[in-house]
Amino acid sequence: MIKYSKMKLILILISFLIIYFILSELLDVGIPCLFYEITGYYCPGCGITRLLFSLLKLDFYQAFRYNPLIFILIIITVIYWLVKFILKKFMNISIEIPNYVYYILLVIVIIFGILRNIPMFDFLSPTEL
Repeated sequence: MIKYSKMKLILILISFLIIYFILSELLDVGIPCLFYEITGYYCPGCGITRLLFSLLKLDFYQAFRYNPLIFILIIITVIYWLVKFILKKFMNISIEIPNYVYYILLVIVIIFGILRNIPMFDFLSPTEL
């Protein structure tokens, strides 16, 4: 069995994302959301692919419009990784996220998925300018 380091795996995933981005731009083909196709409701993840493509184009405003929760979570995750790296590298301090934070995030994602399907909160649905 071939073992890949985390960095190699990340580079492979980014390569696939870029290849998919190029093919979707040329052929105008996307990955449909099965939850949306079956139910007609947006799932908490609807708009992630378009969000990532907007980030590749450095169109941050449109990326936020596609899925504001995931956009914010990406920023928080990057900040966490940077702080964790800096603390480990320069101060030899290791930090970990407590389990209850994951439960709170799960509740937030579920609430977001419900709210984005209520007409009063239609600004949370994936929109394009």
